[in-house]
Amino acid sequence: MHADESENGAATAADRVIEVRTTPATLSTVSPAPRRPMPEDFGISVRAVRAADRRIATPGGERRQPMRGYEDTFTDIVDFILRVTHRIWEEKAVGYLYEHYTHNARVVQDDGIVYGRERVIEATTAFLAGFPDLRLFADDIVWCGDEDVGFWTSHRLTLVGHNTGWTVWGPPTGRRITMTVIADCHSRENRIGDEFVVYNTASLVRQLGHDPLTLARSTSATPASGIGEEGTGEVERIVGQGSPELLDPDEPGIEAFVRRTLHELWNWRLFDRVAEHYAPAFRFHGPTGRELFGRADYTAYVLGLLTMFPDAAHRVDDLYWMGNDEEGFAVAVRWSLTGTHRGPGPYGPPTGRRVTHWGLTHLTVRDGVIVEEWTVSNEFAVLQQLHRPPEATA
Repeated sequence: MHADESENGAATAADRVIEVRTTPATLSTVSPAPRRPMPEDFGISVRAVRAADRRIATPGGERRQPMRGYEDTFTDIVDFILRVTHRIWEEKAVGYLYEHYTHNARVVQDDGIVYGRERVIEATTAFLAGFPDLRLFADDIVWCGDEDVGFWTSHRLTLVGHNTGWTVWGPPTGRRITMTVIADCHSRENRIGDEFVVYNTASLVRQLGHDPLTLARSTSATPASGIGEEGTGEVERIVGQGSPELLDPDEPGIEAFVRRTLHELWNWRLFDRVAEHYAPAFRFHGPTGRELFGRADYTAYVLGLLTMFPDAAHRVDDLYWMGNDEEGFAVAVRWSLTGTHRGPGPYGPPTGRRVTHWGLTHLTVRDGVIVEEWTVSNEFAVLQQLHRPPEATA
């Protein structure tokens, strides 16, 4: 008898080419959190100086945190983001990007990925050409990290300007635009190498006088660099006939609370979590100018989106925070929602197409509940993907 065979001739476990699983497979829809230092107060923040323009107007000062490799004029990471943004966009020193973006910077935006500093400069120049009087008002900056691992920043700002120049959407309209933008960056030693930014394009084109759905059908952009390409595999929310992943309900901390709340709401479809984890006077500032008041409005919004994409799986791709139990928390979340367009709703008749809806969110959490949310997403790119003619997907 062969040494690796049992008495009845059956092969032992050592002979098996493929391991036989003895326990059910587990599927995680929650990205692991990288270990990064999180600020436990708001000592370095936009709110600490009460107004961003005060900080911009008085450059320099004593360095408030270790920032190896950054210019001496920057006092802290919030100061770095505020001042660089102001100089590039409002002072129109676009070439300043050569000093503060790496040559191979990757920028993921609404409709795709831009690689390289030169492309970033081209896009910035084109946007300013369309809105020469553009003003950027800093609303908040959530940050984490240190000089060793670099700094992650999530910059929420309001853009205000008049369309007096040509844009990709057509000739000047003279219209005034006001829209929320969020830009998540990773910088190290004075340079940004990675950026995720959502310009809230659907809101922009609506303010320019276009209907987003009609314009999406007429432009029918092809997927850019793999963002939103139509998938064919199963959406990974559950395994087989199992249930979504269970997260530890007793895990403490703000990060665990936010991850668990989003997972149970979007993946478990536990819509009652809105009543448990959101404040009665909850405010939602959403994509394309949505303004919702209260938990009922927000629940209806979630129900509507999941009706259009009934197999949707939500994933937290990044999350960091600042604050404490006494002052509250500011939380930045980058998320993605993959699903198949099979239900009715404002995106038009069901197309059966798979899309990835992604966005950036800021949450304010106080006394154990979410009291306010700002979210921007690639909603216009989703509309373009859904209503692209068949020949454009070949």
